[in-house]
Amino acid sequence: MNDILPQQRLLLELLVMSGDIAVKSLSDDCLLWRTLGECEKSQWIEINEFCPDFYKVNVTDAGRLIGKEGEKS
Repeated sequence: MNDILPQQRLLLELLVMSGDIAVKSLSDDCLLWRTLGECEKSQWIEINEFCPDFYKVNVTDAGRLIGKEGEKS
């Protein structure tokens, strides 16, 4: 399986448990947006703007597998 950082695994586990989330646009250098960007680049999540300054984040099938693996630990 891919090498995954703890904050990436946490984000994916939260998305698997809670479903889609809305995120306010913030600086790209904050931890949340860095983690979102890393997960999107790995195709574990999708990010889509749904109104000015707000984005919908949903987990992909690949991200769901990783998030569910964390539940077993």
